[in-house]
Amino acid sequence: MSRASRCVAAVLALTILAEPVALAVGSENASYFGGTITVFGAPKDPVEGRLNTSNEEALVFTAIDKKLAGKTFSISYARILDLEYGRKAGRRVGAAAATTVPLGPVGLLSLFSKKRKHFLTIGFRDEADKDQVAVIELGKDIVRTSLAIAQTRSGKDIEYQDEEARKSAK
Repeated sequence: MSRASRCVAAVLALTILAEPVALAVGSENASYFGGTITVFGAPKDPVEGRLNTSNEEALVFTAIDKKLAGKTFSISYARILDLEYGRKAGRRVGAAAATTVPLGPVGLLSLFSKKRKHFLTIGFRDEADKDQVAVIELGKDIVRTSLAIAQTRSGKDIEYQDEEARKSAK
C-alpha cells in the first residue's frame, strides 16, 4: 500500500469514526433527546448537557452544546407524573467499517461489541399545569445515580421497558 493510499485510508477512517463519536453522549453527561421542552427551539440533533441532581427540588439540565450552551430547563420533582427507563443496544458498524480499512479483517472484531444508550423518559406537569415529556439520554456513568435520585425525590416508581433494563439499572 502506497503512502498516499494509507493517507486516504486514514482520513476516511477518521471521517467515519468522527460521526458516531460526535453523536455519542459523554459518560458523565446527558442529552435532551426529545419531548415538549421549548427552551432549545426544535433541535434536529440531541442537545448534550449536564444533568444536575444535587438540587433537592428539581432536576436541572444545562446545555453544553456550542450553539445552546448555558440554556437550562428544570423539572420539579413534585410535578413528575411518571418515570420510564429503557436501553437501546446497537452494533458498532461505523467503527467496524473504519477499522477494517487500516487493519484489514481484524477491524471487523469491533462488530462483536455493542454500544448501549440509556434513556430516561419523564412525564410531568409544568407550571401552567400542562402535561409535558422529556426524553433524556444518560451517560453510562450517571445512569444508576440519576435513576435512584429521580425515583426517591419524585416518589414515583420507575417503569422499566424490559427485564434487561431493570437488571442494568440495579
